[in-house]
This record gives sequence, C-alpha cells and structure tokens, in this order.
Amino acid sequence: MWRVLLEAALLFGAPFAAYAAYVALRRRYPFAVDYWTRGAVSNLVLAGLAAAVGGALLLGVLAPRRQGAYVPAHIENGQLAPGRLD
Repeated sequence: MWRVLLEAALLFGAPFAAYAAYVALRRRYPFAVDYWTRGAVSNLVLAGLAAAVGGALLLGVLAPRRQGAYVPAHIENGQLAPGRLD
C-alpha cells in the first residue's frame, strides 16, 4: 500500500521539482514567492495530477498478470502449505 501512495506522490511532485530546478538553473532563488504565482502553481497542480493519474493507469495496464486459480493456504500432512496460483 505504501508503494502505491509513494509512487503517486512522487509522480505528483515531479512537476514541482522540475519547476524549482528550472528556476534554480536560471540562477534565481527557487523558493521566492515571486516565482510561485497562482497561475504557475495551478498549472503545476494540473500537470502533477495528470502525471499521477496517467502513471497509475499505465502501471495498472502494464502490470504483470498471472494466470490460474488461487489455492488458499491450507493444512497438508500437519504442515501449513502457503497459498499459491495454479
């Protein structure tokens, strides 16, 4: 569960980090309020949401799928046999 939340948070934060790096590369202080206008922040939020949703969809579509039926954990010969896909 943490991996899913961390991936979405990193994808959402990537445009903000890229914008801060862009401002820093222009030899300006990236945390000055002048560079974080309402328009810039709203565009970054939309880009972050698009990246997070697109990344989640892409990971969901491209995730490896296993075929077969799930056999739940059970007791065999007095030993606990773990669940598996057959």
